[in-house]
Amino acid sequence: MYNGLLHLHNLLRWVILVLIIIAIFRHLAGMNSKRPVNAGDKKIDLFLMIAAHITLLIGLYQWFAGDFGLKMIQAAGMGEVMKNGAVRKLAIEHPVGMIIAIVLITVGRGAVKRATSPAVHKKAFWCFLIALMVMLATIPWSRPLFPGMQ
Repeated sequence: MYNGLLHLHNLLRWVILVLIIIAIFRHLAGMNSKRPVNAGDKKIDLFLMIAAHITLLIGLYQWFAGDFGLKMIQAAGMGEVMKNGAVRKLAIEHPVGMIIAIVLITVGRGAVKRATSPAVHKKAFWCFLIALMVMLATIPWSRPLFPGMQ
C-alpha cells in the first residue's frame, strides 16, 4: 500500500505542476486584460486545490508511516538529520515547503472562490506564483521523475 501511495503522490506532483502553471497564466491574462474572474478560472483553481490537498494527505501519511520522515528523525536524531542535506530535504524541507505552498494555493483559491472583480486575479496570481517557486525549491528532484523509473 505504501508503495502505491508513493507512486500516486509522485504522479499528483505532475498534475499539480501543470494545473498551477495553467492557473498562473490564466490569472496573468485576466490581470492584463482586466476581465472578471470566470467559471474556468474557478474550476482550474478548485482542481488545483483538491489535487494539492489530496497530495498533502498522502504525503503526511508517508511522513508518519514511511522511512524518510518521522522514523528517520527518531532513529538518527534531529541533529544528525539536519547535518545531512539529502536526508534533511526529505524529512524536513520538503514537508514544510509543501505545507507553505498548499497554504498559498488555498489562499489564492479562497480569493477567487466568490469574487468576480478583475482585481482578484492579482492576488491569485501572486499566491500561485510564490507557491510554484516554493514547490520547485522543495521538491526532491533526486527521486525518479515518474513512478517506477530508476
